[in-house]
Amino acid sequence: MASFNEAIIEEFRARSGRGVGNFGDRLLLLTTRGVRSGEERTTPLMYHRDGERYVVVASKAGAPDNPAWYHNLRADPVARVEVAAGAGTETFEVTAREAVGAERERMWADRVAIAPGFQDYQRKTSRRIPVVVLERNG
Repeated sequence: MASFNEAIIEEFRARSGRGVGNFGDRLLLLTTRGVRSGEERTTPLMYHRDGERYVVVASKAGAPDNPAWYHNLRADPVARVEVAAGAGTETFEVTAREAVGAERERMWADRVAIAPGFQDYQRKTSRRIPVVVLERNG
């Protein structure tokens, strides 16, 4: 998975976040701090916007456990996002929180409407896939 992510990150940066693989223009790079290592880790994630907020889904393709980036955000909700903007990319700090209740259901439905494959991921796992809201700091 690391080499796949590295290739996507490289393509994202080479193409200023646009037209990346199967993700098109709906990809951001999320950088979190590792819970155990303390090292920064960058993960490419599909996103959609909810007003000014960015919404990502901790699907891990329907695996039985949540992705590492999700655990990292639970330990330290401050992270960095890189996303296409203008003719290049923009990088900024965000604070993450998990959507719950009606907000989670609405955001999950929005994500599935854009990318129906997420519903297939939910069918593959017994865990409730987390929906994470990234709100820009400052």
